[in-house]
Order: sequence, then C-alpha cells, then structure tokens
Amino acid sequence: MSDRLYVVIPCYNEETVLPITSRIFLSKLNSLIQTDRISKDSRILFVDDGSKDKTWEIICNLAKQDEHFIGISQSRNRGHQNAVLAGLMEAKDKCDITISIDCDGQDDINAMDEMVEQYHQGCEIVYGVRSRRDTDPFFKRFTAEGFYKLLNWMGAEVVYNHADYRLVSSRVLKEFANFKEVNLFLRGMFPLVGFKSTSVYYERHERIAGKSHYPLSKMLALAFDGITSLSVKPIRIITALGTVIAGLSFLGVIWSIVMRLMGNAVAGWSSMVCIICLLGWVQLVCLGVLGEYIGKIYMEVKHRPRYIISERTEEKKDTDGDTKK
Repeated sequence: MSDRLYVVIPCYNEETVLPITSRIFLSKLNSLIQTDRISKDSRILFVDDGSKDKTWEIICNLAKQDEHFIGISQSRNRGHQNAVLAGLMEAKDKCDITISIDCDGQDDINAMDEMVEQYHQGCEIVYGVRSRRDTDPFFKRFTAEGFYKLLNWMGAEVVYNHADYRLVSSRVLKEFANFKEVNLFLRGMFPLVGFKSTSVYYERHERIAGKSHYPLSKMLALAFDGITSLSVKPIRIITALGTVIAGLSFLGVIWSIVMRLMGNAVAGWSSMVCIICLLGWVQLVCLGVLGEYIGKIYMEVKHRPRYIISERTEEKKDTDGDTKK
C-alpha cells in the first residue's frame, strides 16, 4: 500500500495567490497518486495563521470542492514557524510523510517527486535546497548566505540554503514532538532529531501573485532567533572579549603607574574619552546579548502553547452535514 502524504502549507493573508497555487498543489498531488507513489488518501493541509483577509473562507470553499483539501485555522497570528509546526503536529498521526512548502508558489513543486523517491529509498528527512539565488537582490542574497555561514560557524547544524521546504516522515515528527521549546527555528531543529537525511536541489521562482508577508524586520528577527536558539557561542564570545579587555585594562593600569613613577604623566582627555566610550559600547552590547538569552529563558519557562487551533474544515463539514439533516 502506498504511503499517505500530507502537504502542509502555512497561509497568512494569501487570498490573492491561494486560488492559483491551490490548483497547482492539487495537480501535483493527483500526479503522485496516479503514479502510485503516494496513497489516494493523501491530503493538502492549509494552515491559516490568523489571516485578516478571506484566506480562511477560501480554504473552507476548497475543502468543500475537493476532499483532498483540508485546513486548520489558528486562533490568532503566531508567525510562520508556529504555523508550520501546527500543521506538522496536526498531520503526524494521520499520515506517513509530510512535505511543508510555502503558499506563494516560489518553491519548485516538482521537487516533491524527488523528495518522495528519496523517502522510498530510506531517507526520513529530505531537505529542499536552493541551487542558486540569482533571482534575489544582491543585499538579500549576501545577507542570507552570510547568515547560513554565521550559523555554521557558531556551531548550529543547518543545511546551507535550506528554508522550510522539506519532507519529513511521521517517525521523525513523533520524535520531534518531544522538542518543547517556544522559540522556534525549524530549519535548525530538524537536523538535531537525526535519522537518515539527504537534500534535493531546485531553483526558486518569483512569487506568483500578491506581496511577500516576510519583510526585512521579520527576517532579521528569525535570524536572531536561529542564532540564540541553537548556539551559546555569543555568550562565549562575550566571555572571551571580556577576558581580552580585562587583560588590556590591566596592561593600561601598569603603564599608567610606570608613567606616573617616571614623572611623564600627561593629561589625555581624548584618549580617556575614547576608552570610556569603547568600554561603554562593549558593556551595552554584552548586556543586550545576555538580555536576549534571559528573555528567551523567561518565555520558555512559561510553557505557553505554541499554537491554538480554533477551527478545522473537517469539523465544519460535520457541522454542515448535521445542519442539513
């Protein structure tokens, strides 16, 4: 019997692009079913991340039109990573494999064929990796590639140029459910689970319709979450920096004493101001980094839910059926 696949698609204010990409996703799912690579019970699971437009209404209509479409709606907007997690946790006990992919149509949907093939060859996780970034502006390409290199330098295990397009088996998801942290950086967390994995390379396209809902501020926030969630190296850098500055300060004290004893002491206002400003800047940066870690600890110990599902299309179908009866 073929494996049951759930395609998990997070959505936030996607009323413009969803009617277009939903047909593309359904066509690909039917293609995989017809070639007997996945079960006919496979589904496309949309996760509405508290959209303010008609996204949830569109998802409900899609679910009525075709049984392969299902959806869940979060009680409020909780961010892309939490939306993906909600979909994966919803699917983990209902399917054999999941593929998470964004709604905008930028990721090459044909890479799913190779992902499923790699799963059948024994891989539990298959990462979708961009083969190149030619379509990105220079600034975005430079910062994105630099970010992956920075993460690896800090000891975080991430797949270079991989975002959240990946195949994951239900076996991995059941183990992943034991990861309880609130500060999510999924692309860096799945490698921690282990199991056999590989990568599938593809080219990313322009967004089919609508505008991106992931501005620079959100990308920077996600990047900082990734660094502080996966590595303690910034704290170690602070320790090393503090040690170096302490050593230099000690040498400065000795130098000033020697100059005083030799009678060569000269009042140096400029040098004093520079030293004070430098030390003040270092202290503030160090306090800021430490504060970020303390803030994350504060959020973790609260044990608040990472997502809350308010509605399911399957429940709406049942309700509508009871109403008709």
